[in-house]
Amino acid sequence: MSGIIVVGAGQAGASLVAKLRSEGYDGQLTLVGAESKPPYQRPPLSKGYLLGEMAEERLYLRPESFYSDNNIDLRLGAPVTGLDAGGRAVEIAGESMAFDQLALTTGSVPNRLPAQIGGDLEGVFTVRTLADIDRLAPYSERNARVLVVGGGYIGLEAAAVATKLGLQVTLVEMTDRILGRVAAPETADYFRALHQSNSVDLREGTGLVELTAKDGRVSGAVLSDGSEIGVDLVIVGTGIRPDTRLAEAAGLTSDNGIVVDTFGRTSAPHIWAAGDCANFPLGDGRLRLESVQNAIDQAEAVARNMLGAGEGYVPQPWFWSDQYDVKLQIAGLNTGYDRVVTRPGEAEGSVSHWYYAGGRLLAVDAMNAPRDYMVGKRLIEAGKSPEAEAIADPGTDLKALLRG
Repeated sequence: MSGIIVVGAGQAGASLVAKLRSEGYDGQLTLVGAESKPPYQRPPLSKGYLLGEMAEERLYLRPESFYSDNNIDLRLGAPVTGLDAGGRAVEIAGESMAFDQLALTTGSVPNRLPAQIGGDLEGVFTVRTLADIDRLAPYSERNARVLVVGGGYIGLEAAAVATKLGLQVTLVEMTDRILGRVAAPETADYFRALHQSNSVDLREGTGLVELTAKDGRVSGAVLSDGSEIGVDLVIVGTGIRPDTRLAEAAGLTSDNGIVVDTFGRTSAPHIWAAGDCANFPLGDGRLRLESVQNAIDQAEAVARNMLGAGEGYVPQPWFWSDQYDVKLQIAGLNTGYDRVVTRPGEAEGSVSHWYYAGGRLLAVDAMNAPRDYMVGKRLIEAGKSPEAEAIADPGTDLKALLRG
């Protein structure tokens, strides 16, 4: 009996199957995951879970019983090894399964260091899966020397947690500053100062040349500034890339993700995609978003469209990052900004940066400034753009701007 198969048991896949059932789909429904664990949250992995503050079961998006209770065939530890788009079948653990419709929620995979510079040595880790963190934890002995490679949010969060664990942290970013692709210099300045105040040896404009080893385990690093440092473990935080391997092998159009239309449909009309792996149209261009919020919202939109809703997906982006005692909340997309307006916060260490393109408000970075974030998010969603001078004035009542 054919039905709907969802490949990828992460946030998007779990959201998609739950939405199909809540929207009234009562046919055969299968969720397939390569990992042996039920769908779980990824953001707490390198924070609360690694710190020992969160048990594994608290990571699970839903109790395992949810899937059986809702007649969802959850297949774990079962990577899909083949997809016949024309024949409407997938191969799972040697078994061919037919489908009427298929959704790809394959997510993303972490970038890794090349083997020729020591990326395959023992003691070199990425922080993407539960298994990654479980392998890393025994290396996190107090005062161990850790090298974090990459100054984006992944690397900075890893550095913050390593510092909390009592490790000696060196972070290298090969470009001229941290957060170069995702945030303004003002936000980068804030987090540079934060990490340096927490004793992180932060080196910008410095790349990793080579890792050295002793008995097969990483023991040191040669950096592009000419220095050599002792290293007990390495955390690679150089970003992620969409997992398009299955889609590409099946002949589906891919370009920085699986290319979908506004409804989430791929180049094969009975196959859909959502989440980190999906590249969708927005305005005059295309976009791929790596966030929990997008994974949920887009997956739910695709679920409705698989059932015939015909609703175009328009994201309302928001993101967050926790580092030490700072919560960064981001609303909107800052692409194309030409001006950044700083608004001082009410408390020490609280500030927000507002991105403008001409007179249009694009995005807000709020550090320990939840009111600024919430107002900024609502303004962006409503298409309102207050005068930049009003934002910069601490005396401005932000909530009043919503009524303007």
